[in-house]
Order: sequence, then C-alpha cells, then structure tokens
Amino acid sequence: MNVYTSVKSTSPETEPDGCIRFSDVSWEQFEAIEAAFKDFRGVKFFYLDRLLQIITVSPEHEIIKKTLCMLLEAYMRANGIRFYGKGGPTLGNRELGGRKEPDDSYDIGTQKIVPDLAIEVVITSGGINTLELYKRLGVREVWFWQNSQLSLYYLTGENYQDMPRSTFLPDLDLELLIRCANMPDQYDAVTELLANISPV
Repeated sequence: MNVYTSVKSTSPETEPDGCIRFSDVSWEQFEAIEAAFKDFRGVKFFYLDRLLQIITVSPEHEIIKKTLCMLLEAYMRANGIRFYGKGGPTLGNRELGGRKEPDDSYDIGTQKIVPDLAIEVVITSGGINTLELYKRLGVREVWFWQNSQLSLYYLTGENYQDMPRSTFLPDLDLELLIRCANMPDQYDAVTELLANISPV
C-alpha cells in the first residue's frame, strides 16, 4: 500500500488554517501516512476511531505553548512543586483506537508513564474529540488554550468535568496566568507572574 492510495481512499476536509481531516482511515493507512511525513518538521497527527487529523504547526502555536510552559514551570519551581516535563511524546496505540502528541505534558510529584497534565493549544476550531482519547489514556487533567483563554478539565470517573482551578495546582491564580500568557514578551510575562505570586 502506498501513501497516495491511502489518502485517495479517504474523504478529506481541508481547513484554511493548515488542518486536513480524513475519515474512514484504517490504522495501517494512518501509520503509512505518518511514516511518509517522518522527515517533515512542524506536522502533527491525531488519529481516533478511523478519523485522522493532520495539522501544520504555526509559529503562533509554538510561541503561546512555550509561554504557557515557561509560566507554569516558573510557578511550580517558585512554590517548590516537583514536576517532570515530558514534552509532547506520542500517546496511544492501536488497542486504544487512537494516538496523538500533546502540545506539552507534565508529571506532578513523581514520574509516571501517563502524564498527569496535558496542555493543548487550539488554533484550529472543531476537529477530533481530544478529551475522548485522553480519557482512554487516563490523563487526569487537560488544559486547553483557545482564543486567549484557558479551560481546565479533570477526569472524574468516566468523564471530564470543567474546573475553575487546577486540581494539581489549586493555589495557582488562573486569572494572573492568563493575563501573563497574553503579554507580548515572554521574559516580561514570567517576571510579572513571579512578582505577583506568594509561595505557598
């Protein structure tokens, strides 16, 4: 099977912001397409239940992701909270019916196989249900950054519940974090955060 045949056998939906979606994609087709892009930087894949989403990562996406991570790590270090940055390792497998790379992720307290916290920067609206895959994986907390705002979800039983604050970082002032994340300069953003937090 070649990649051209794989793509032609699906129904693509093209978005103007660098996102292409295909339906009715087998696992074998997904892996063939993914392998064809292995030497291309800035391309991410999300597969779930025969749906495939291919996204080209924009500079805007990478800047806000880095800013959020810098702020989060500065907060945790200032408060003596042990953390382990995992970056965006590929999560999922054929048995779970899905696979994707989080934009970033962390273990809190101790190192684990599945991250405690995943961060997703959403530039493209719509698409595959990210929380469904994270639920199958058992990721306990997921943060979504979209339209300059932050939404938090915590896995309770079989479903995610939206939360007003982080379960892992209950003393984190989210309004301050959002304000700093929206600042145009990363260095100034971290400086502002640190100047306005009191270690707990």
